[in-house]
Amino acid sequence: MNKAKNKRKRDELRPEYDLTKLGKGVRGKYFKRFRAGTNLALLAADVRAAFPTDDAVNKALRTLIRKKRQPTAAS
Repeated sequence: MNKAKNKRKRDELRPEYDLTKLGKGVRGKYFKRFRAGTNLALLAADVRAAFPTDDAVNKALRTLIRKKRQPTAAS
């Protein structure tokens, strides 16, 4: 009896929830929708190690953008 009493204490799911009706979850169901609404980029570990903060990454990328926009001298 003591084990049954302890089991009821730990089970926090309400009795009105029927898990058999929930079915199985689908992995990645909303992944495409999530990716469409975000502008996050995954950095490789070595790149992240070189740039310790988000500001450092942004500063480096802005420097590259400025250099790309500068007209190059014709050779």
